[in-house]
Amino acid sequence: MRAAVDAMKAAGVETPRLDAELLLAEATGWQRARLVANPEEEIPPAATRRFAEMVRRRLRREPVAYILGRQGFCHLELAVDPRVLIPRPETELLVELALELRPRSVLDVGTGSGAVALAIAAELPDCAVSATDTSAPALAVARDNAERLGLAARIEFHQGTLPPSAEGFDLVVANLPYVAEGDWRELQREVTEWEPREALLAGPDGLDSVRAAVPALTGVTDTLALEIGEGQAAAVTEILAAAGFAASEPRPDLAGIARIVIGRNGIAL
Repeated sequence: MRAAVDAMKAAGVETPRLDAELLLAEATGWQRARLVANPEEEIPPAATRRFAEMVRRRLRREPVAYILGRQGFCHLELAVDPRVLIPRPETELLVELALELRPRSVLDVGTGSGAVALAIAAELPDCAVSATDTSAPALAVARDNAERLGLAARIEFHQGTLPPSAEGFDLVVANLPYVAEGDWRELQREVTEWEPREALLAGPDGLDSVRAAVPALTGVTDTLALEIGEGQAAAVTEILAAAGFAASEPRPDLAGIARIVIGRNGIAL
């Protein structure tokens, strides 16, 4: 453990102790609490070899979630790999909005691993959920997650931005690419070298995907919620207004950053 932590520190990993504990727990099949409570316990040779291989992958800055093959989101455990973005805690704001509004139908645009759609389907059993993504490999991951979680019958998956019969959704949520090209080099290597670039980059100001998607969604719903990047709230509000979503409301994440913008089509918030 000490050797792994030291090596990760030298490689620039931000949370070396936590990462080492997670990987060793996976390699041994033990709980992290057992590792902490018994620091002198001997590790079986097979587990030592598994741990060493995992550490080597982490030193190449492969994200822990890809090494483990899973990531928690809301109350779900999702399978993830480099075909999809790793779900972030801030994206849970889209799920919280759905739980607040309790819509009868929801469209999740850019579903990726299926995180938002699956969490909404699990929490709102009477809600009809559809999910789309332009990436066929990402949709394969989302469908596999739906099958594994027993939610496949609850969600319709479609490739593209809109499903074939896209009309009348009570709520549309979207986590579209929003990283500006100039910010790419400032991101962690875990992101730039491992996560799907097409799911992150969106032109010079990070808003190309929003500009392309919002007009198409105008006739689909009266309520649209977009996850956005830091400093993009004002520009996204203008895009929404130009498309007919006259009333808008930004909502902050736990860091106080405006993380989602909710637009309403002619309806006051």
